[in-house]
Amino acid sequence: MAYTTIDRPSDYFRSKLWTGDGSDNRAITFDESDNMQPNWVWYKARNHAYNHGLFDSVRGVDKFLSSNLAGAESTISGIAGFNSNGFTVGNDAGSNGSSKTFVGWSWKAGTSFTNDASSTGIGTIDSTGSASDTAGFSIVSYTGTGSAGTIKHGLSSIPKMIIVKDRDNGSYSWHVYTATLGNTKTIYLDLANAPDTGSTYWNNTTPTSSVFSVGSSVTTNKSSDKFIAYCFADVKGYSKVGGSYTGNLNANGTFVYTGFLPAFVMVKAITSAPYWTIIDNKRPAYNPTDEWLYANSSEAAFDASSYPVDFVSNGFKIRNVGSYFNSSGVTYIYMAFAEHPFVTSTGIPTTAR
Repeated sequence: MAYTTIDRPSDYFRSKLWTGDGSDNRAITFDESDNMQPNWVWYKARNHAYNHGLFDSVRGVDKFLSSNLAGAESTISGIAGFNSNGFTVGNDAGSNGSSKTFVGWSWKAGTSFTNDASSTGIGTIDSTGSASDTAGFSIVSYTGTGSAGTIKHGLSSIPKMIIVKDRDNGSYSWHVYTATLGNTKTIYLDLANAPDTGSTYWNNTTPTSSVFSVGSSVTTNKSSDKFIAYCFADVKGYSKVGGSYTGNLNANGTFVYTGFLPAFVMVKAITSAPYWTIIDNKRPAYNPTDEWLYANSSEAAFDASSYPVDFVSNGFKIRNVGSYFNSSGVTYIYMAFAEHPFVTSTGIPTTAR
């Protein structure tokens, strides 16, 4: 039995900490010795209320979006390059401010694609992007048409989570499709809101192994506006995305099985209060994991020592009550990526940290 298709998750995802020095064109090198050139870098200052910064190789190295803002894409010196084993930060305070502490999360896609829908017969809206079938991750750029259509996502498996942003409009929130919520609902990455229901976001159509659907909503398909979509599929032993668990309001909280020792977890309750909460394997590098950052807020890191979460060999274990991870009967959606698979393809088990 194959336990995983990825024995070394660091080939596709890494977390990195650094302290800013205010300089320009500073190389941030991953701690691991083996190389991984990222296609998507998401960073956040830990000790200061700077906005999140999201940059990818499809839009261009200096094209800024923020998960906590509805703002349109802008050009800043946040990321200046995607390197063979890391990335280069510019002199923007939000990525390299002097004496500020930062965390960055990086994903590798890698294979570029261009799809002329009328020529290939795949989808109805042209798309370009970068995709990794192995890692179940793609970055997709498309231009809205205003009419319901389908878009090639570059994967051969069905995405369970899709995060979409209008790059040209500063009034439209980030929209998130998840398999848990289904194709009639959307939830917002930049807000703490509960999901909304509507047929015009995803056209009431579940993604397939080749395309995802958008309706006529201006927020996912405004005519002539440029959009970016981050698409994620489950990969055994490496990623769990768009899934869910139910809180139990118990100090011996819910255990969430992922099939791997996590390196990154982002959680959101399907209610209107708790934020999108991010924890990772660097903050700190041991259990409990008790420093929170919020995808929909510029706030500095929150000391969550009263609400600990343990990363264990096959998932994560919540160790206390609290609305952000463990309210009674509340459904939480999450995405998680691995530090190590629970068992490698050759049968070697990992252990909790």
